[in-house]
Amino acid sequence: MSTLVYTHQDCFRHDPGSSHPESPARLQAVLEVLQGPAFEALAWRDAPLGTRRQAALVHDEAFVDAVADLAPASGRVALDGGDTVMSPGSWNAVMRCIGAACAGVDAVMAGEYDNVFCATRPCGHHAEPDRAMGFCIFNQAAIAAVHALQHHDLERVAVVDFDVHHGNGTQAAFYARPELFYGSSHQSPLYPGTGAASEHGVADNIVNVPLPPGCASAMFRERIAAELLPKLRAFRPDFLIISAGFDAHRLDPLAGMNLEDDDYRWVTQELMAVADELCAGRIVSVLEGGYSGEGLAGGMAAHVKALMR
Repeated sequence: MSTLVYTHQDCFRHDPGSSHPESPARLQAVLEVLQGPAFEALAWRDAPLGTRRQAALVHDEAFVDAVADLAPASGRVALDGGDTVMSPGSWNAVMRCIGAACAGVDAVMAGEYDNVFCATRPCGHHAEPDRAMGFCIFNQAAIAAVHALQHHDLERVAVVDFDVHHGNGTQAAFYARPELFYGSSHQSPLYPGTGAASEHGVADNIVNVPLPPGCASAMFRERIAAELLPKLRAFRPDFLIISAGFDAHRLDPLAGMNLEDDDYRWVTQELMAVADELCAGRIVSVLEGGYSGEGLAGGMAAHVKALMR
């Protein structure tokens, strides 16, 4: 067994505009690296289309229907004042994101692969059950977690998110559900303004590790090891989803943290150690943010190389 990558050309067809930071060039940077000789051991599959029923595992059905109805035949439609935009290709792109994440769970649970990386866009962790925001339309990481619970009869599923922005959408979806865990490291203060350490969830199932601007490797590793990993182990997940954002990289233009490529290797290996210990190594990683082409490519390469062991 090895690492499987799900991706699809539809994910290039989500076009929020030439000046928008969440551009198709992000996915191109990822795929150019993963299709290189250092990653020839990867397996590849086309991401299937997700379903409205899968979207409704996390999102209100009325919201899912509204997004479908808003999908334009031409031009663009803003969903949240301009940051989150739909183009004619956006519906299929977001449904490929959902399909990849859920199919990844299925492939790992079937024992076909050790773990899965979903090279899809747009990102999803800001999308709340009834609201698109922060470049995110549907929350594929959260959807995959609930899919794992319901489709595979698991008892506890965790999402760990190291994107530089707090995943308010995942937290909102999980806050009152003790069978779901959300752990996040993120810069604070920064958009979207949520993610205080005092936000614990209904059963201490929310763990936030807010980090100051300028945070670099030593502080990041110390705080993750001391504050997030022990709580994740105490939760004892049956499956681990990673919201893998690479915008805490020192090169990223939208934030102010100073992580290096090797920090993404380190945090991935730490999470894999927890998964090996508690849930037979079962991991699906979902691409979130990262807006420097070089920083995204480097951090993502370190992450996927670690997944490949």
